[in-house]
Amino acid sequence: MIEAVMIWNEPNNKSHWDPEIDPHWDLFAEMAIGAGKAIERVNPSLPRVLGGISPIDPAFIANMMGKGVLDHVDAVAVHGFPLDWNLWQIDDWPAKIQEIKAITDLPVWVSEVGVSSFGAEEVQAWGLDRTAQLLIGQAPRIHWYSLYDLPRAWPATTRHKEAEGSSYYRHFAMGLLREDGSPKLVAERFPRHAPALGICQWFHFEDHRLYEAVAWMRRLGVRSLRTGLSWADSFRPNALDWFDRQMDALSEFDVTITYCFTPEHRGIAPHHTSAPQVPEEFAEFCAAMTERYAPPRITGNQPFRSAVAEQTEAAQ
Repeated sequence: MIEAVMIWNEPNNKSHWDPEIDPHWDLFAEMAIGAGKAIERVNPSLPRVLGGISPIDPAFIANMMGKGVLDHVDAVAVHGFPLDWNLWQIDDWPAKIQEIKAITDLPVWVSEVGVSSFGAEEVQAWGLDRTAQLLIGQAPRIHWYSLYDLPRAWPATTRHKEAEGSSYYRHFAMGLLREDGSPKLVAERFPRHAPALGICQWFHFEDHRLYEAVAWMRRLGVRSLRTGLSWADSFRPNALDWFDRQMDALSEFDVTITYCFTPEHRGIAPHHTSAPQVPEEFAEFCAAMTERYAPPRITGNQPFRSAVAEQTEAAQ
């Protein structure tokens, strides 16, 4: 079932939002508020989560509060990778969550946390166990990033450049599974922390790993899953067919859908990190996807498959 929707991903990270176009996040706030209202109109009971912030910055949450964004979401979220990119230690996790709780009374999700196997698989396995010790019980949802290593043939969606030491290459070593689907040492440890730990897995358009991923998540004891529906991909041919197939395959999990990525032709700049030319168009996308995959009649325990069947029958 769809348990929540997330508005954007890492809005305070220039890998996902262009601060040169929107230096004070005024345009982001307008877009997020519009999206929050649109989702609520479709399904008032569906939790809305502000996109996970990376780095964990209380000033950003205070900025969003001041602009009224927090009045239109039901939770905020943070991302952290202290063994790979952050300038703080893994044992600081509880303190980092408290920094956000000091700003808002909204629940604080950890919608991405992970450790790469770039240095050694043993380091990643230790990082999983330590993360679980530190975070379970501290946040309503914890999503481990990720199930799969990013394939080497695919570019990483990041500001990191290949000249920046290992920063860029760590993006390709975050999975419990290698690119070829074989399990790493950390995959053997994951079930002892599930279902308290969920998974964050982004699926590319028509991703060949979809059904194999479902089988692995069952095996690992995963219940909660965070993934995304790309606004940019929605303009590709047969986009709805892929979205339907993806959401149908994932229907047995408690899914948080992230709405993000500006289509190049609809951005102020032709890039997925750009603020949109017309923010209402993002709200329309959020409303349409919520109506299709999380209308009020299928929240709770009714699976997505029922909604697809209903819509198919109605169209015939």
